Amino acid sequence: MSRLICRTCRIVSIMAGLALVTPHFALAAPQHGLAMYGKPALPAGYESLPYANPDAPQGGTIVLAEPGGFDSLNPYILKGEAPWGIRTHVVESLLGQSYDEPFTLYGLLAETVETDDARSFVEFTLRKEARFSNGDPVTPQDVIWSFETLGTKGHPRYLNSWGKVASSEITGPRSVKFTFNTPDRELPMILGLRPVLRKADWDDRAFDESGLQPITGSGPYVIGDFEAGRFVSFKRNRDYWGNDLGFNAGKHNLDVVKYDYYTDQSVIFEAFKAGALSVFREGNAQRWAEAYNFPAATSGAIVKSEIPHARPTGMTGFVMNTRREIFADIRVRDAMMHAFNFEFINQALNGGSLPRITSYFANSQLSMKDGEADAAVRELLAPFADSLPEDTLTGYQLPKSDGSGRNRSNLRKAAKLLEQAGWQIKNGVLVNDAGKPFAFEILLKNTATEHEAIMGIFVDALKRLGIDARLKLIDPVQHRERLKDYDYDMVHFTRYMSLSPGNEQRLYWGRDGVTTPGTRNYMGVDSAAAEAMIDTMLETRDAEVFNAAVRALDRVLTAGRYVIPIWYNPVSFLAHDAKLHYPERLPVYGDWTGFLPDVWWYEE
Repeated sequence: MSRLICRTCRIVSIMAGLALVTPHFALAAPQHGLAMYGKPALPAGYESLPYANPDAPQGGTIVLAEPGGFDSLNPYILKGEAPWGIRTHVVESLLGQSYDEPFTLYGLLAETVETDDARSFVEFTLRKEARFSNGDPVTPQDVIWSFETLGTKGHPRYLNSWGKVASSEITGPRSVKFTFNTPDRELPMILGLRPVLRKADWDDRAFDESGLQPITGSGPYVIGDFEAGRFVSFKRNRDYWGNDLGFNAGKHNLDVVKYDYYTDQSVIFEAFKAGALSVFREGNAQRWAEAYNFPAATSGAIVKSEIPHARPTGMTGFVMNTRREIFADIRVRDAMMHAFNFEFINQALNGGSLPRITSYFANSQLSMKDGEADAAVRELLAPFADSLPEDTLTGYQLPKSDGSGRNRSNLRKAAKLLEQAGWQIKNGVLVNDAGKPFAFEILLKNTATEHEAIMGIFVDALKRLGIDARLKLIDPVQHRERLKDYDYDMVHFTRYMSLSPGNEQRLYWGRDGVTTPGTRNYMGVDSAAAEAMIDTMLETRDAEVFNAAVRALDRVLTAGRYVIPIWYNPVSFLAHDAKLHYPERLPVYGDWTGFLPDVWWYEE
């Protein structure tokens, strides 16, 4: 669900999984919130979310930056590139997430939510005061139309869950009920987070065609001025229907949230230094330590905030497309892992200060444990043991170098792995039995200069193995289209993970994504074990079984050697205008989704 960092998949899953949750709790009547296990932490009638400041002043403008551009204002379809802020600021859902509780939702458009012990249905009752920004009430008809349209004409991320809905019906003047045909305990929460759109907006236009006609939402902001590809602003709706909700107290304080679009990160940093931007998220630890000596920073007009977080690392690195014959062999992928000299690259770009990502859920209780799998994980993976790499259960660890630029030991191991996979050196060129050279393309956005620097070092190492790897830099629009069609050999990859993984894991790793365009299965994972672990996560009522299934999935993905991981930062570096403030109490998820700019305020 999340971003400033995470853009293309902004809905965060709500499947619970931490071991410290309370026992299963069956809803017997309409409730003010919904938790996967136990009860919501906040009682009915709560005054505000724990990490919001209900006394925050309102007013002011924040200017943020985005790389690339946009050519559409509809973020819910496959066509076009839309600003992610529409989903965050303009359109609402029936329920909303407290980022202090990774597995709980509270009523937003919906006053109450009801489901049974089996989670075989969910019924929402809308708040009577819920309105779109033009004053029209939000109706059950809008809800049903939105869910059905998203599930049949929307982005593929919506299709799977809608296929599990057997029926939808209006059960009262403000009530709507969805009955399910598939066991999936997360479904009530998934539907609770679906965007609710105004049906009348599409009376005279096709939903699945991109365009620049603004969407009428029910959220705290409306789309203001914009210029395609250059900027978009969101203006606070002073008549917002939800101003008095406890869920919104201390949120949406800024009058204007503006996003300016730039060609690359280096240009964004220069714009921030010049005062054109309010916030800069620093991703380079060495620059954070050494480069903030410009006038605005030394004068105190800009301040540096280091914000710790408890998010899983997710996975950031360079993914190999197993749909391509060259990367179908795990020994080849393993050779790429050995050829990538992480320790040297980290030292060159970050002063060696950032830890490496070791698995998809690292830095959290959901991460696979070092060494042998525990009994619960081993039991879940036992039926698939013969189809998995041996070190899935014994404990896969990333190769480590001595930190020198030569990386001789790991390159020797890479060469042996390539030889085992049928590749050999002839006249200085690595070829297969048919004499075809080992050559591939690394696809990068032309806005990501740091990725180019990383891959430049990697390409030089591959030359020593006789491999012809070429960097291909393209603009963000072309990049998005090629990702959609899986038209790449190797590409930079970021997949953010929450503390509550669920249905979105099918979009990321499901077998349908091997051939279906537009999913997030960029590596082409085709694993019965991964599918089974996701099924277990969605169907179990036992938090410990859920935890074990996530750890098992983490092992399957990590040992599959699909991605060459780079680094993560356990502390987020934010440089910002000194007039922008945030609460002392931070949510579990730290400084991104649900935090910046949601609970920030402007004060002289």
